[in-house]
Amino acid sequence: MPASTPKRPRIAVLADSDTRWKWGALTAHRIVPGPSMETAGSEAAQPGPLLDGFLLRGRATPTPRQLREVGVSADSLREVTAAEFLRAMDEDAYDVLVLALVGGGVQAMLHGLAHTWSGRRSRPVVVTGYVGVVYEKLADGLLLRHGADLVLANSRQDAERFRAVYEGVGADASSVTEVALPFLGGARYEGEHEPYRVVFAAQPSVPDSRRDRTYLLDRLVQHARRHPEREVLLKLRSKPGEHTTHIEELPYQKLVQRLDAPANFRLVYGNMGEVLDRTDLLVTVSSTAALESLHRRIPTAVLTDLGVRESLGNHHFVGSGCLASWDQLDAGHRPVPDEEWVARQGVGADGSYGSAFDTAREHIAKLLGRPGGLPPLTPYYTPVTAPGYLPGILARHHLGPDGAPLPGAPAADREPGPVRQIVRRAARGAYRHGVQRVAPVIRRMGEL
Repeated sequence: MPASTPKRPRIAVLADSDTRWKWGALTAHRIVPGPSMETAGSEAAQPGPLLDGFLLRGRATPTPRQLREVGVSADSLREVTAAEFLRAMDEDAYDVLVLALVGGGVQAMLHGLAHTWSGRRSRPVVVTGYVGVVYEKLADGLLLRHGADLVLANSRQDAERFRAVYEGVGADASSVTEVALPFLGGARYEGEHEPYRVVFAAQPSVPDSRRDRTYLLDRLVQHARRHPEREVLLKLRSKPGEHTTHIEELPYQKLVQRLDAPANFRLVYGNMGEVLDRTDLLVTVSSTAALESLHRRIPTAVLTDLGVRESLGNHHFVGSGCLASWDQLDAGHRPVPDEEWVARQGVGADGSYGSAFDTAREHIAKLLGRPGGLPPLTPYYTPVTAPGYLPGILARHHLGPDGAPLPGAPAADREPGPVRQIVRRAARGAYRHGVQRVAPVIRRMGEL
């Protein structure tokens, strides 16, 4: 008789932006117990997981174009409010839930889920973590994520720092699990292309001033003029009016309009992995794209032109060997990364990436097989430990101090109808217009 078909694990991913959806969905595929992504296409491989995606409604809810660019599919994908998501978690049974949200969103969902699942004998394994490099608000972000069964750290360095924070406040640190960034991969760099390609990976909020962004753009265009034989690309994350994880008030698309750029300079969108396939030099201020590039052994430069500062995030790369200025790059400098530093960042350029998620898979399998089910979720922040902080976080998601949806919470008791959906889309568009068009004008007027 043929072997019985194993049950496909059910995974839910809740995300609040395009980058977090990408991180959450790819992480879900890598951590679910069973076949790895590398073997998922073989004939002997077990069926992959069933993945349901939920996009938390807010200022950064990804557009259809952003979702297509991310290139990560799901068996179902829908936009929800916090109340709608909690209702779905009460009605459907999942094996694993990945919370790919900003810290406050994670904390609110942990309390909401604890209320929703109160008294249940079984619940999903709850996983959360960070999209990329953690260079600011370490303690704040970590404590807001405490309470999940697994808090993923993208590197050995992050895992050590995460445990130190939890242990330092007397919180359980056993949830911290070392993994790696789930979107690393692609062919290893084998040598220069024709034409030689330089890519600047832009960031929505770093730097944030017009002067600094104009400076970086000018230097990029100057590099293109100095090296007409090179292809110089400005890789952008979003189009004007779209939001990513961070608000972008001064899109490079607007700043570049005043320039007479040379023919070998152009703007590009699309999947970063596809852009890196033909990249010979990746330049950035502090984008996670630098780690993707280092993973492939592509020459990578982290700019020092604006200083090495915590506010820029490039301080994270101290000791990497990648720090360089545009003057040095114009003169032909190609940074050489420090191997020990790279190894501590979860990059896996030494070939260890294939096993980076083994510990997480083993941990989840053990939790799923726990006799009697999993214990209730117990975040560090409670009305007792943080009475002046937690209620505000919960209220932003229309949840009360006990995690229950507040009366009048959006769509707490019904699915949104067509009219409500149209109104929501219009309101979100108006908000984005206000952030990108109106707010900067008001600030400039205030500086007069």
